[in-house]
Amino acid sequence: MLELGTKFLLSYFLGSIMGSTIVGRLRGGVDIRTMGSGNAGSTNALRTQGWVFAIGVMVVDLGKGAVAAGFIPGLSLPYIPEDPELSRTWLALCCAGAAVTGHVWPIGQHFKGGKGAATLVGTLTVLAPGVIFPIFLVWAWILTLFGYVGLATIAAGVAAPLYLIITLFPDDQPLIIYMLTLAVFMIFTHRSNIQRMKAGTEHRNTRLMLFRRSQSK
Repeated sequence: MLELGTKFLLSYFLGSIMGSTIVGRLRGGVDIRTMGSGNAGSTNALRTQGWVFAIGVMVVDLGKGAVAAGFIPGLSLPYIPEDPELSRTWLALCCAGAAVTGHVWPIGQHFKGGKGAATLVGTLTVLAPGVIFPIFLVWAWILTLFGYVGLATIAAGVAAPLYLIITLFPDDQPLIIYMLTLAVFMIFTHRSNIQRMKAGTEHRNTRLMLFRRSQSK
């Protein structure tokens, strides 16, 4: 339990390091939490600061998810012995989930962070790289149909465990449980997007909507 608790906390603190804060400081103290939607993630970074800023944010947020899932579980820590009864698979999944949690509720940002999607994808680059391309296709499909980034992200998050169930079940059940849990978590973190879509006030990127383009011709 000591190893699990320590590495969980390390992953949470790593997840609390916000890409938007790092890139914002490099850009002279830009704080995107005071702009646009007020979210600290890459989507708001793109809307308020442009592609270069948003890519920098995404690289940091993806990277910390990958490090939490792939490096911290095997890290040798002084005075923290390896627990022989602790499943290495579950340890990696717990560290991955902790990083996503840290991104959403970062301790150094008054628990006001992003929505966790980029960090979740970062964990999948280690845990299940084969699922990334299929869920990207779902994300892109929904985005080009409806123009809502939040809706596309929710759809991709829900598609991921379904894809794993179809392709892996009954094997890799811990990974499936992880993705089912994180799919529900993605819906929770995007609840404000859902409310704005219902109210008709959600930002819609009509330039990416293929159907809208075909209508305008």
